[in-house]
Amino acid sequence: MATPRVAAGALIRNPQGHVLLVKPTYKNGWDIPGGYVEPGESPADACARELREEIGLDQHTGPLLVVDWAPLPGEGDKMLFVFDGGTLPDTTALTPDGIEIAEARFHDPATLPDLMPDRLSRRLTVALEAAQTGTPTYAEYGTSHPSRAQRTATKSN
Repeated sequence: MATPRVAAGALIRNPQGHVLLVKPTYKNGWDIPGGYVEPGESPADACARELREEIGLDQHTGPLLVVDWAPLPGEGDKMLFVFDGGTLPDTTALTPDGIEIAEARFHDPATLPDLMPDRLSRRLTVALEAAQTGTPTYAEYGTSHPSRAQRTATKSN
């Protein structure tokens, strides 16, 4: 039986469509606010908890945007959830904890590939599309994965 690590994060945008990213103190690059799910905790609850702990944002998460199966060598299977975190006008209400998170800032979506690993950049692109269409998406390694029906139709064409 698979026992993947599970993490959850929030896609938060400003009115201009820029994406809120956090600068972790423990790794290179930028990330969305979020983190690992604790035993007995749902991904949505974990996301809300991480928002409070990391950047002082006390709000419930919105609809699910992406579930991404993205195992990593040395870390094993991972299931990563991205929830719609809504819109914030600016970062003035945010308080990075200074322990795990050094900074929180909005970034233009076009710059995401330069700020983070490819798999995360792809996942966020899929999340942005899901937020636009209102349709949650299943992904693998950050890339939208067609449904069985779509794969079958594609094979027969």
